[in-house]
Amino acid sequence: METGNEGQEKWCVVTGGRGFAARHLVEMLIRYEIYHVRIADLGPTIKLEPAEEKGILGQALKSGRALYVSMDLLNRSQVFKACEGAEVVFHMAAPDSSINNHKLHYSVNVQGTQNIIDACVELKVKTLIYTSSPSVVFDGVTGILDGDESLPYPAKHNDSYSATKAEGEALVIKSNGTKGLLTCCIRPSSIFGPGDRLLVPSLVTAARAGKSKFIIGDGNNMYDFTYVENVAHAHVCAERALASGGADAEKAAGNAYFITNMESIKFWEFVSLILEGLGYDRPSIKIPASVMMPIAHLVELTYKLLAPYGMKVPQLTPSRIRLLSRSRTFSSSKASDLLGYTPIVPLQEGLRRTIESYPHLRAEHGSGKDGPKSSASLFKRFFLMVVFSLIILSILGIISPWSFFVIGILAAFAVFLIYDKRKKN
Repeated sequence: METGNEGQEKWCVVTGGRGFAARHLVEMLIRYEIYHVRIADLGPTIKLEPAEEKGILGQALKSGRALYVSMDLLNRSQVFKACEGAEVVFHMAAPDSSINNHKLHYSVNVQGTQNIIDACVELKVKTLIYTSSPSVVFDGVTGILDGDESLPYPAKHNDSYSATKAEGEALVIKSNGTKGLLTCCIRPSSIFGPGDRLLVPSLVTAARAGKSKFIIGDGNNMYDFTYVENVAHAHVCAERALASGGADAEKAAGNAYFITNMESIKFWEFVSLILEGLGYDRPSIKIPASVMMPIAHLVELTYKLLAPYGMKVPQLTPSRIRLLSRSRTFSSSKASDLLGYTPIVPLQEGLRRTIESYPHLRAEHGSGKDGPKSSASLFKRFFLMVVFSLIILSILGIISPWSFFVIGILAAFAVFLIYDKRKKN
């Protein structure tokens, strides 16, 4: 394939191209050789990891089959420059979802997405594929089992990330058909795989700190996890469907699609398989979500007050507690019917590849399994955290002194029973 003149080639753009799932999509697109790939992200230059340097991405950048472009979604001139001459845009850029920062999320997920749409329309881009999230239909209260695309947006979302993702998704769907632009939205559920810098590393960090013993809720909530290669494959399926032309393309366009591995699993079983695969104990101590929620609210309040002074983003937040304790499974039938999507990597194989990709996080490379002493210390810290949270909530007038006394006694009793049972085992 001739690569000397960019203007004579078919190009696609991947925004947020250095993100976790986007990296896998970029390499898949390079392998398929349908398009040259323009990688757009915030960094001034692209910094490759050693494996990337020697792999298909490094080769493509050297040969001209891939190109890096520095782009800020809020800078319209940069957005237009990145999209110029492209036939397809995969809009995967998104902010950190763990930070409940409405201003940040709105600017990227809504304003940034509108800039992408404007560029696609004015530059006559043929196809726009938007990476959304199943959280756009999740209210944080009601669990979802085998949910399909008929589910409406809730009146109130679980967090600002989900709310603004829904706004961005609605903009993309509304833009379908504008001056010939075809659009659709991909909603991949709980992505995992090699290169993930959030899920597996955070599980290992918790395990090494002795905090992975706990199951929040009853442990029976079902989930859909999606291997990252399947997420990339779904984006390619969407592009191929919209590029096919005729009635099939028109039928596929203007829709949102849930993407999963089509193998639902208990959330805490999935977590246990990851931890056990890396040499750590599986979680076994169940704590009601109702006990954790007041603590999470206090942690979030503390972060809002201390973030300007350098406090790190906490893992224990109300939205995270709801995500960990509710069922969230989705049907990918619509994606199968209209996009031709079928997972290419089964769940167990995805788990195996994921575990093998983190040899440096195995138990023998850090503080591994915890003994009785660390367990006792952990229970003490947990109890003190509960008491401290109740004191603060009482001072703020959120709970009455009587409620503080009753909940404190119950919490102490619950911790004693759990620890006593653990000690006997």
